[in-house]
Amino acid sequence: MNANQGLFHDVLVVELASVLAGPSVGQFFAEMGATVLKVENIKTRGDVTRSWKVSSEPAEDTVSAYFSAANWGKKSLCVDLSVPRVQAMVHQIIGQADIVLVSFKPGDAEKLRMDYKTLAQLNPRLLYGHITGYGSGEPRAGYDAVLQAEAGFMFLNGEKDGGPLKMPVALIDLMAAHQLKEGVLAALYSREKTGKGQYLEVSLLRAAVASLANQATNYLVAGSAPVRMGSEHPNIMPYGTVFKTADQKELVLAIGDDRQFQALCGLLGKPELAQEPAYKTNRQRVKHRGELNEELAKLISGHERETLLQALIDHHVPAGAVNTVPEALAQPLAQPQLFSLEAVAGAGVRQVAFDGPAVPALALAPPPVLGQHTHEILQKMAGVTEQELEEMIQAGLIL
Repeated sequence: MNANQGLFHDVLVVELASVLAGPSVGQFFAEMGATVLKVENIKTRGDVTRSWKVSSEPAEDTVSAYFSAANWGKKSLCVDLSVPRVQAMVHQIIGQADIVLVSFKPGDAEKLRMDYKTLAQLNPRLLYGHITGYGSGEPRAGYDAVLQAEAGFMFLNGEKDGGPLKMPVALIDLMAAHQLKEGVLAALYSREKTGKGQYLEVSLLRAAVASLANQATNYLVAGSAPVRMGSEHPNIMPYGTVFKTADQKELVLAIGDDRQFQALCGLLGKPELAQEPAYKTNRQRVKHRGELNEELAKLISGHERETLLQALIDHHVPAGAVNTVPEALAQPLAQPQLFSLEAVAGAGVRQVAFDGPAVPALALAPPPVLGQHTHEILQKMAGVTEQELEEMIQAGLIL
């Protein structure tokens, strides 16, 4: 393998998914070197996120910032999948594919003849990754904000005395995407051994419930129903707590054990605090979190943030500045994670967030404009002639 090709340079992915979860999986494979063909609906003007723009973005038909979050390195094929002639052409392409990613509402894949049963007959080695809202047997479509509410995340998120809050990014979508990546990678390994494809399904609800982690087991094991605690942690103290420094800046502590707490108290100039019976162990600190937070707030308010943070870091006490998004992206260690910022349409964040010999930093094409590669793909992969292309354009079947 050429070092600049990526591990999956010989893998073909057909993406019949939109919004964030499915496209994030597609971008992951593009970043790993795969060829990713994004099939978009001509009737809806493509992936709906193409039109999801913040107020500062131009109104004209440009690639949106949201679309740029999950569509780097792909080729766009814009067609009318409801037409049998078009379905047949896409079937030809899928016959050559390794992976198909879909996020159809229940029943839609069958109507469009893009369901696993149909496609597996064309390509027995096909891996079919399906993201649903509640499972393929449930008719409801899935929306991240609704799933955040139904899975308990909104109830848990927010200040103790405030109302429930949605998290500021579609984390349920992203967690489902990560689970589907894991499933597809496992299926690729299985196919190497068996030669067989398979159907893989991840629902937003199951991904969300699986991601409740210790909040779920606090209830299942200990019978303690989680409650809203702001940024506090139910099992550890002080962990996630935000404090304000003398220069009116904010930092967060993430103390995981008693030794770290002792070091914190020493750096704050009050080592005896760590020896008080109410604070000596994590169990006691959890019981007395209110009083301890007051003590720490007083001590931390006497220090400049950068000076204190550096001292904490030097002494291996987990702490960090509460950054704005621009500040977070400006960090030197974050720079390899960013795509080109030369133009708004060319900005993005890499889905692959790990390093290794199989993941070279590939020079990916920017997110495609709608239908940018339709003619190229149909000619090369479905044997469509120039005359046929023109006929379908006139009929409104392709872009």
